Amino acid sequence: QVQLVESGGDLVQPGGSLRLSCAASGLTLDRYAIAWFRQAPGKEREGVGCISFGDDRTVYGGSAKGRFIISRDNAKNTVYLQMNSLNPEDTAVYYCAASGICSLYVDMYGYWGQGTQVTVSS
Repeated sequence: QVQLVESGGDLVQPGGSLRLSCAASGLTLDRYAIAWFRQAPGKEREGVGCISFGDDRTVYGGSAKGRFIISRDNAKNTVYLQMNSLNPEDTAVYYCAASGICSLYVDMYGYWGQGTQVTVSS
């Protein structure tokens, strides 16, 4: 059974940083492209960024460029999302997802985690 489990969500002040983790079971992450998405209340799910398998090429959505970094630790079968310079607009539930192709389109992903809440507020 494939499971993706996100963790690391928290309440953080504006300007702060947070690192989210996506751990997998039943699936070897280094054979998949892994993406991070987020969904704020009343909004559509938005692609934050993704990391390819093989060359670990990364692609970021506009809101994440220059602030967020996606990386993997294959030994731990885990992918990370380092988020810096957070602002209230980053408040959302963050999801990781696995696919064969690095893409920021929701429909490209068949495996999803349950999400972790990130709240940016003073």
